[in-house]
Amino acid sequence: MSMPKNISIVGDGAMATVSALILDSKDYQVTVWGAFSDYVAEMIQTRENSRYLPGYKLPDSIRFTADNSALLESDVIINAVPTQYVRPVFKRLIDFLPHDAPIASLSKGIEQDTHLRPTQVVEEVSRTSAKSHNANRSLAAISGPSVASELAKCLPATVCAASEDEAFAQTLQTMFNTHWFRVYTNTDLIGVELAGATKNVIALAAGILDGLQAGNNAKSALLSRGLAEITRLGLAMGASHETFFGIAGVGDLATTCFSPSGRNRSCGELLGRGKKLDDVLKNITGVVEGVPTTRSVVQLAKKYQVEMPITQAIYAVLFEGLDPLEGISRLMSRDLKAERVG
Repeated sequence: MSMPKNISIVGDGAMATVSALILDSKDYQVTVWGAFSDYVAEMIQTRENSRYLPGYKLPDSIRFTADNSALLESDVIINAVPTQYVRPVFKRLIDFLPHDAPIASLSKGIEQDTHLRPTQVVEEVSRTSAKSHNANRSLAAISGPSVASELAKCLPATVCAASEDEAFAQTLQTMFNTHWFRVYTNTDLIGVELAGATKNVIALAAGILDGLQAGNNAKSALLSRGLAEITRLGLAMGASHETFFGIAGVGDLATTCFSPSGRNRSCGELLGRGKKLDDVLKNITGVVEGVPTTRSVVQLAKKYQVEMPITQAIYAVLFEGLDPLEGISRLMSRDLKAERVG
């Protein structure tokens, strides 16, 4: 595909803002669309995303808007809204998006009820739109260890752009790659999106261990066994084994479980300290994607008959009132067996 010029980012959170900064630095014409006009107006006035990425100046060349029609000239659309809001947001916008404009998603989660990945949600919304239901729209996911606050400081990071359309993946690679931000391509869209979603569930567990002061031995074991059950589900759903041992898999999993600023790990830590889920969620800025995704992953595990004991334990802590310490005890007292990965 020809190199795009006009890039529209749907969402105004931290990753949306960082993506805008990267693309603007490479001289693309960047439009950031936000759902709430009052907050968009504040960002226009202050040239700062004070809620999600405070302290960073947003160049005047980046356009912020809540006007749907501002997306009409998009060459590429970047989805950067939380997974559970992808459907309502794109239902609102789909008839303002060029029918042939490809869409890349930064969202990491699984939609509740439908158990669809973000790109599948976008595809479904596109099919039901009178304007674009016959369009052959390319879809992609950009995922990997990418803490927004570190990216804003231009600290070294690596992600992958995954798409069944290799040309689109290569276009995204060229768009985003810089001397400090390296982008690989991948054709395993299922695996990359699943890895990005399920690692948030394991990060909740990692935070619980931190809250309980269970130690590094426990946390390393959690990552190892968490990766094993994530991989099992991925293989059952048609993903590639190697994806889970690459940037989007173990790379993102490690960062999410250890980063002190990660919302999922932080949520888990507060649960491990005895806080109630509702109270924790009220006091965390932004969406804790791992919470609704845990519901979806439990259902997917049941559908594909995959054993996921860590995920089941986190589900019980979140939604069934299981004491986190009791959850660890249950995991440690499971039947003895040989180690198996994938």
